[in-house]
Amino acid sequence: MASTRLSAFLPRATPRHGFVAAALLLLCLATPEPGSLRAQEAGSREPAGALGHLVWPRAGREVHYSSYDRSGGNDDFVSIAPGEKATLVDHRGAGILRRWWLTIAPRNDVRVERGLIVRCWWDGEDEPSVAVPVADFFGMGFGLWKDYVSLPLNMTSGGYNSYWPMPFRKSARIEVENTSDVDIEHFYYNIDVEARAAMPDDVLYFHAQFRRTVTEAGKPVTILEAIGRGHYVGTLLSMQPLRGSGFGYLEGDPRIRVDGEETPGFIGTGTEDYFSSGWYYDTGEYSAPYHGVTIKDEKTGRINTYRWHIEDPIPFDQSFHFDIEHGGTNDVPGVVYASVAYWYQTHPHAPFPPLPKNLLPISRPAAPALEAEALAASARATGGQVRTQDMADFGGNWGGNAQLWWTEAQPGDRLTVPLTVEAAGDYELIGFFTRGPDYGIVRLHAGGAPLRPLVDGYDPAVVRSEPVFFGEVSLDEGRNDIVLELLGKDARAAGYSDGYLVGIDGFLLRPAIDGPAAQ
Repeated sequence: MASTRLSAFLPRATPRHGFVAAALLLLCLATPEPGSLRAQEAGSREPAGALGHLVWPRAGREVHYSSYDRSGGNDDFVSIAPGEKATLVDHRGAGILRRWWLTIAPRNDVRVERGLIVRCWWDGEDEPSVAVPVADFFGMGFGLWKDYVSLPLNMTSGGYNSYWPMPFRKSARIEVENTSDVDIEHFYYNIDVEARAAMPDDVLYFHAQFRRTVTEAGKPVTILEAIGRGHYVGTLLSMQPLRGSGFGYLEGDPRIRVDGEETPGFIGTGTEDYFSSGWYYDTGEYSAPYHGVTIKDEKTGRINTYRWHIEDPIPFDQSFHFDIEHGGTNDVPGVVYASVAYWYQTHPHAPFPPLPKNLLPISRPAAPALEAEALAASARATGGQVRTQDMADFGGNWGGNAQLWWTEAQPGDRLTVPLTVEAAGDYELIGFFTRGPDYGIVRLHAGGAPLRPLVDGYDPAVVRSEPVFFGEVSLDEGRNDIVLELLGKDARAAGYSDGYLVGIDGFLLRPAIDGPAAQ
């Protein structure tokens, strides 16, 4: 068994699935695999657990990177304005990143926790091997900060900590980018690298990938698709229904296919079972060395949970595919799944999916979801027809199984949809639209100002879109008009003479986020 000093970057030739009955005891008693890096560097195969390895001479030297005040003062932080980046590590030579700590002010601001992106490049690769929002990278979903403790990751008394070993042969570069609209006034960090003359040829690179999707009927949620040789070491998963609450989505089974398997070789018995718990986490929140549920909210249906495959990494030689069902048979649509997959593999790695343009999590709306079909009678168009359409035959993902349908319009036409709010203020506007082969491109306006992004309605099949985040809008008490301007159609819809259809499932309004209280 590998040393529990997280020698997870070493190639695995052991069986895939195991169970740890006494994790804390193993921290002290584990011994290295024959031929492991720890045994090589010590010149011995004596026990080398978390404390046992300390008796042996160490190879290499420590290189410390931090945000200390270069002027000699005590302003030991960097500031990162919106749109700016900060380089934390630019190391030349071989080594292993052993420990990573940081803290941030403003504290516990969801816009920062989801809008500050962590990226890591190993050995001069073009695309990063790590690309994850900061809170998710350190184990907490929904853009939240919360005390918890696990073996490789934790958040404790204001600090974010990682002990995943991250090896490299030639260079390491670590960068954070502030994609939020918030000034990060104080960003402190300390990172420890074990510099070495060289690394063994078979050492694997650390990877972490963020994904977010909204569940669709009949379609599982993808956690990771990897190509290369390596092993999978951990999953963070946060989940929340867009409407209502309840935890029925946890009936979904995890399924893992390795090296081109047609039938998954790993099929679990339920979501919380995979995360080493049971019965929908019925006794509540906890954190343990290898697994935990750190958020369980009965009112919103939110779950944040983790599982680290430290004692049972899952090896693959050519490819790795991990997906998870929602509900017993992928039958709980409309749940937001945000995941981080952690694994080690050879380079090059497969391309990562792009990060969502708006990473802010879904919070509970200020009022029930506004179903667009209920607004059809009061909507007005400068051209075309406005009606409702029954969507029951298209998969059941639409609220109320219906949509507001704008047809026979032409570029330049406008559709005005009234939204009513009880109190004036700044709100986040989130829209849900239909996409299909003959749907057009629209731009939304609120208060006379155009909103971003554009909504491209094209898709080869008729589907409901993921939530589209339009940012903050200022709304008056009572009626407010949202205007949809038809711009044209996607080039792929050129074969459809009526390729300007527009479908709206509904809208969500929530108070503009100004901190965790809004969540």
